[in-house]
Amino acid sequence: MNLRGKKAFVVGVGDDQGFGWSIAKALFEAGATVYLGTWAPIYNIFMNSWQSGKWDTSRVCKDGKLFSFAKVYPIDALYDRAADVPESVRQNKRYQNLSSYTIEELANKMQEEAGSIDILIHSLANAPEVKNPLLATSRNGYLAALSSSSYSLISLAQHFAPHMPKGSSFLSLSYAASTKAIPKYGGGMSSAKAALESDVRTLAYEMGRQWGHRINCISAGPLRSRAARAIGMIDDMISYSIANSPLMKELDAEEVAAAALFLVSPLASAITGSTLFVDNGLHAVGVASDSASLQKDAP
Repeated sequence: MNLRGKKAFVVGVGDDQGFGWSIAKALFEAGATVYLGTWAPIYNIFMNSWQSGKWDTSRVCKDGKLFSFAKVYPIDALYDRAADVPESVRQNKRYQNLSSYTIEELANKMQEEAGSIDILIHSLANAPEVKNPLLATSRNGYLAALSSSSYSLISLAQHFAPHMPKGSSFLSLSYAASTKAIPKYGGGMSSAKAALESDVRTLAYEMGRQWGHRINCISAGPLRSRAARAIGMIDDMISYSIANSPLMKELDAEEVAAAALFLVSPLASAITGSTLFVDNGLHAVGVASDSASLQKDAP
């Protein structure tokens, strides 16, 4: 895989444990110049962790080199332009020393500093009420989940796609809750993932016709990332996946990164509007292997 000369912007990297990190690292290994976008409130934490060498072990590539980036940009994908940012946010101590973190400002700043990018990875998801069942989710919590987890992709496309060269590629990350009920995956996140996959299909048509860009989605299996651990049920989700998936193993973030690398590369030049499952085949299984209905003496 050769992506030399390509510029990639991976949005949603907050540490070395999630899919965003693994995808960014894979793009770097393939020769791309990588730019990162990290959530504005943790920008300083991210930079301090990087500079202190906290993630040096995770940075080691297959050839022994250390994964590196051209620049990290703070971003808050809840806001499209500067006028949208409430004064309370501007004055928050985590934002006071930051600038150009809305999507429009960031797109303009990157155009000035980096020029056109060729690849944009959307690895953003957040729901303030994710631990609440859908029936206990407030309107504000529900809309916040859709805003940051799905509409953010539309806004990124609006502001970045016009400046990207023909044939550029977008990629987003989803989860099986878009098509199936996953207990405890609440706060409107399942709705946000369903909207995300629907938007990928519509954006594929619109961006393909207007600019010749491609956009796809990966529905990944459960990963023991810091964000997933915050939900509180990730160990159970992984155990269930191992027990019931055809391949009966734990998913590695590098497996998702490999699929992402293919989808954004010229090898996938005729693929757009697709959601690719990278979950050890769990999506194809209709009944859990330990279901009582499969027991010999079941009624």
